[in-house]
Amino acid sequence: MTTAAPAGPTSPAASRRVTPTGRLILPADADRADWLNARRSGLGSSDIAAVLGISRYGNALSVYHDKTGGLPLEGDDSEPALWGRLNEETVAREWARRNRSVIRRVGLVANVDRPWQMCTLDRRVLECPLADGREKCAVEIKCRDKMKAGQFRRGVADDVLVQTLWQADVCGYDHIHAAILIGGNDYRQYVVRVADHQQLIDDLRTAGANAWQQIESRRPPVLAADADPDVLLDLYEQLYPNRAGAIDITRDVDTQDAVADYLDAHNDLTAAERRKKAAKARILSGLGSAESATVLDRTYVALDEQSREWTDTKRLAERWPDAYADCVEDRVSRRLNIPRTVREEHNA
Repeated sequence: MTTAAPAGPTSPAASRRVTPTGRLILPADADRADWLNARRSGLGSSDIAAVLGISRYGNALSVYHDKTGGLPLEGDDSEPALWGRLNEETVAREWARRNRSVIRRVGLVANVDRPWQMCTLDRRVLECPLADGREKCAVEIKCRDKMKAGQFRRGVADDVLVQTLWQADVCGYDHIHAAILIGGNDYRQYVVRVADHQQLIDDLRTAGANAWQQIESRRPPVLAADADPDVLLDLYEQLYPNRAGAIDITRDVDTQDAVADYLDAHNDLTAAERRKKAAKARILSGLGSAESATVLDRTYVALDEQSREWTDTKRLAERWPDAYADCVEDRVSRRLNIPRTVREEHNA
């Protein structure tokens, strides 16, 4: 059962204006648990990217369950997220050094007129290198895998564009800087200007308002058919970590159809694996004792050697039982099981 989204802090000290249109909800040095709880009272910049379906970590449904209390508060504790947080200060300092600027941490900010529209600014820029005056912009820090470098070839990646525009709309800035570290050693920086994306900002605000209305009225969003299944699988594991009992799906045609689709996909995969093995056997027959084959002096197929670490757990348990007990553990997981009778009826 989900719970209501908690209200954010309302004390005067915690709601002073820190940007042209933004009020401070929590300072940057607030306890992380307090920050995770407070951000549930609105939609942040990463949330709007998820609502639009361009986030690596969530979608509109996961945002809904997060804001209504259905998901744990811990937040993203993955390795990329961990190293992103650890490297944030280094990248921020480098941006300030290269641009001869002054930056400060801020915290969680909410729009004055639309309190549900929130963001956590990585750094507020006190002396913008592009214009005279103070406190006119901010800088967003991102650390990305080297495989994502192509997404920044002609500007910032789509999710970063959406996040920076959302921050600008919350805070009343006319531009946001972006400092991106790719692969740990490829630094890039960009400027995202509001004037270049006014229609997109209007669309973001509309999408955010609709999503927040669904959250307040407890109406879960309906996802598109092409929603990322990996995100959904992770979401349902978090929502229902402790499963028990059985439900009747006699009248649930959609779930029954999903079972049929799963069985069809399983049969297709089994048939494909069989064809793959048969083709491999024909290739090995053609190679004979050779390890590779060429067509017009170009390598066409080869058998490459590879190695991997392998542990003989039986021998480990026999010779070093203490080490085995210390390093080997049982981890419970769930495997989708469809009884043979149902499979046979489907395949008949």
